Amino acid sequence: MARDYAARCPVYPVRNAWLVAVAVLLAAQEIGAPKVQVAEELEAYPTESVELSCQFNDGGGLTKLTQVSWIWEPSDGHRDNIAVYHPVYGQSFPNVAFKDRVVFLHNSLENPSIRISNLRMSDAGRYTCEYATYPTGNEQGTTTLIMLSKPKNSANGVTVQAGTKSVVVARCEAADAKPAATIEWLAPVGGNHSTSTTSGPDGTVTVRSEYRLVPTPADNGREVICRVNQKTQKQPWVYPIKLSVEYLPSVSIEGYDHNWYVGRSDATLVCLANANPEPTTITWTAASGPLPETVVVEGNKLTVRKVDDAVNTTFICEVKNRLGSSRHQITTVVIGLAFVRLQRETEKERDGRKKQSQLASSYGTRKKSENN
Repeated sequence: MARDYAARCPVYPVRNAWLVAVAVLLAAQEIGAPKVQVAEELEAYPTESVELSCQFNDGGGLTKLTQVSWIWEPSDGHRDNIAVYHPVYGQSFPNVAFKDRVVFLHNSLENPSIRISNLRMSDAGRYTCEYATYPTGNEQGTTTLIMLSKPKNSANGVTVQAGTKSVVVARCEAADAKPAATIEWLAPVGGNHSTSTTSGPDGTVTVRSEYRLVPTPADNGREVICRVNQKTQKQPWVYPIKLSVEYLPSVSIEGYDHNWYVGRSDATLVCLANANPEPTTITWTAASGPLPETVVVEGNKLTVRKVDDAVNTTFICEVKNRLGSSRHQITTVVIGLAFVRLQRETEKERDGRKKQSQLASSYGTRKKSENN
């Protein structure tokens, strides 16, 4: 009995050792399995070229490579072969979208890197380098190609009329960008903005922004700034915009000094107007009727060659621009000869009293000096 048992038992340790050895060998093969080495992610621009590298790393040199394919998977998920290399049958480029744009850089299974030229935005997606091997089956590595597009930036002001409603006074656009741009407004005028985005069929995005405010004449000529930020720009794109606000003329009259006395020469009034667009006509009239004969008008300037009772009236200046007209008036009062004579006599008396006061002060000072 004991011998029979001893004869049978040694079989089990040998069998167990063999199973362990097989497991270790399989694990070693798994750890050292062939790997496809590719770049994880690449960025490129339209019309440029990009190289997609791929190398097969066979740790033990036991894997037989039979064929390699590049498979393109765009954002819609549809997979398609774009380049195939076989050591016997050569190269093949089955996808017409990449016809004459994709080439193998090396005529080799071990390094089947490719170059894609004249890139398009629609070329973005996942590119898988896939090997058919023996005995392990297919091995693959995937590179994500990100297509970038610089924005086409533009900005402009919108001519508006002063009013009480909020309107668009400036626009800014960053077109056909990837990724999408952001638009900011730098403005001291106290308005607000709204932004919209539109996606293009090639994955680009157009961002539009409008700046709004309730325009006043004071806003004309003020500046707002559009600033566009986007990944492909080294620094923000900045564009200043001068606001254009149109308004009716604002009219005033200057030059009247309240001293138009009979006989005075060349008394002058000047009509001043602030308007956008610029005034087209400036007209002087008198409330009493036709302008007096002694009045001469040159543009915005009214001159009275010699003051008399005829200019004892109200002068009106009317200014027109494309939007309409505004006016301002001033009443001039002519001082009569009797008043002028009285005024002159009063001034003489005032001067006489001042002189007497100065003499008295001088006499008092002298007497005080003599007494001391």
